[in-house]
Amino acid sequence: MTWVASVLTLFPGMFPGPLGASLAGRALTEGRWRLDAVDLRDFATDRHRSVDDTPFGGGPGMVLRADVADAALASVADGRPMLALTPRGRPLTQARAAHLAAGPGVVLLCGRYEGIDQRVIEARGLEEISIGDYVLSGGELAAMVLLDAAVRLLPGVMGAAESAREESFAAGLLEYPHYTRPAHWAGRAVPEVLLSGNHAAIAAWRDAEARAVTRARRPDLLAASPVASRVPAP
Repeated sequence: MTWVASVLTLFPGMFPGPLGASLAGRALTEGRWRLDAVDLRDFATDRHRSVDDTPFGGGPGMVLRADVADAALASVADGRPMLALTPRGRPLTQARAAHLAAGPGVVLLCGRYEGIDQRVIEARGLEEISIGDYVLSGGELAAMVLLDAAVRLLPGVMGAAESAREESFAAGLLEYPHYTRPAHWAGRAVPEVLLSGNHAAIAAWRDAEARAVTRARRPDLLAASPVASRVPAP
């Protein structure tokens, strides 16, 4: 079964954008997933194709109308998870991306203006997702980030399954540092253990380095993961 992503947006021309290149693009060409960009203005009910209106209670900006968003969602509703990309959503995690990749696909509603009418979020049970603590002009770039994170985990998209198992966040840790040729560059040498051929020693070094960089940069990951936090700080 093909993994299907439907993106509801005011700017369908933004897609596939970066998703048409690299791993996601090749997988799209190979039919491992399908991308449908749905124009929200097609569901407007007036001759001006209006999709937004002023907020009740006053305030700046405009709000995406519930009736327009609901009609667009109804057009693609087939049991796939429905998500809204918004700064107030729960942070996107590797685990959430993997869970979505294991399903039939996603429906993504891209927010614009001041936000989306709360009633459609509640009526459709939309899961609100954020890609970080900052504000973008709209949800389209966030949708691309989410899709890239999920699509690369689809079967056959990445060449080596080990890549997914050892990368950042896969085990609650940031990834260890990498080195390649030349072994000596600009007065800096590759750690000797990586040249030793001792696979057990290399694995231990990589684990220690991963824990060290996580402890220094993202101690919250260690605190949140019972597996990652088993080894105490030196």
